Amino acid sequence: MVKLIESFVIKPAGHTPNGLMSLSDFDQVAAITHAPIVYFYQGPIDFDSFIFTLKDSLAKVLVPFYPLAGRLRSIGEGRFEVDYDPIGAQFLVAESEATIEYFGDFHPTPELRALVPLVDSKAPLHEQPLLLVQVTKLSCGGICLGMAVSHIMVDGPGGSHFTIEWARIARGEQLSNPPFLDRTVLQVNDPLLPPGFDHPEYSSPPLLVGRLDAMEERMKKTMMFTLKLTKKEVDTLKDKANNGRNNINARSYSRFEAVGGHMWRSACKARRHVSQQTTRLYFPMDVRNRIEPPLPKFYFGNAMCRAAATSTSGEILSNPLSYASSKIREAVDKATDEYLRSSMRLVKNLQDVSQYRNFHSPGCTQGAFHGNPNMAINSWTRLPMYGADFGWGKEIYIGPAALGSEGKSVIIHSSQEDDSFDIVLNLQVAHMEDFKKFFYDDI
Repeated sequence: MVKLIESFVIKPAGHTPNGLMSLSDFDQVAAITHAPIVYFYQGPIDFDSFIFTLKDSLAKVLVPFYPLAGRLRSIGEGRFEVDYDPIGAQFLVAESEATIEYFGDFHPTPELRALVPLVDSKAPLHEQPLLLVQVTKLSCGGICLGMAVSHIMVDGPGGSHFTIEWARIARGEQLSNPPFLDRTVLQVNDPLLPPGFDHPEYSSPPLLVGRLDAMEERMKKTMMFTLKLTKKEVDTLKDKANNGRNNINARSYSRFEAVGGHMWRSACKARRHVSQQTTRLYFPMDVRNRIEPPLPKFYFGNAMCRAAATSTSGEILSNPLSYASSKIREAVDKATDEYLRSSMRLVKNLQDVSQYRNFHSPGCTQGAFHGNPNMAINSWTRLPMYGADFGWGKEIYIGPAALGSEGKSVIIHSSQEDDSFDIVLNLQVAHMEDFKKFFYDDI
């Protein structure tokens, strides 16, 4: 369906430093895989001109963002550093007989994943690009820009920052917000001290009652799909969560706490857990303004900490939505500067971080498994996602091209720009229809 036309290596257009870059502890527990993201643009677009502009501007933006032109090197114990000798980013040009309409609601499928470059996982690590780009011309005249960015190198806010600056340069403008590249600001000064808190986000994920491991759940057939929430439905869930609050003087539950709690309840119900089943909801939190002193706004790296809300399926389902939202709030409120530094000390003192790294690969037997009886929700709703105009108009859709293992989900703004949400999930096929039913019936 997708035919590769050309392949290039894009190096920075100007001088960049050579050397090695240490990674922060938050980087070290990030997934070793790449995040696949697609941007769709409506045609007609002059394809040759688009390709020239993208290649030229990518070379220019890689000067300030030069770590993305480097490669990872293993330093043992599951840890890495970056060799930022500017080897370059991979740039592919392709064409497809598909149209934009063919992809429907853009939920992840093998056809959508084919619009993003695949990393050769069999190649030595030091040969794998940290940034891969594929531009695919569609038969309707539209274009898909597919990007694969190393999770270890950057989080969602940093990735969005890079893309927006790249688009700015493609439009002939100057770089607006240079990245802050010094990752030593996220290193603890007292690494030999033990953690000061318990950190359930780094403990072994709960298993199904009666199971000794998660191997059977890892291997079950899954399916990715998209559910839509209108602005009215989002507001209804938020009101429902807040109407059941025990402490009316506390700040209101956020949209994420309400929608995330609703998703958690729907999953427990669809999976038909026994009431005593322990279940955990994982989600990333931006620490840029939680660390003291706050990180620079355009810190480029992983400034996301793991958060985990834990309960039992019985408690979640026997209580109103506000209960699930309150468990998420507890995990949010724990993330103080002291708690985050304790988390970094925990990672620093690990003999091997590999067991805590998620590989985002279906059927993968390595790393932590956040599927049944657990969930992992990543909200992109606060990211500056839309706005990557490379000079041919605004994108009509941005979203993930794949989600990896079971239990993963992403909440994104609908392209309708009316505060409606698209929720992309990867669940076991056996649970999918029940999840959809409970998700909408219980709003």
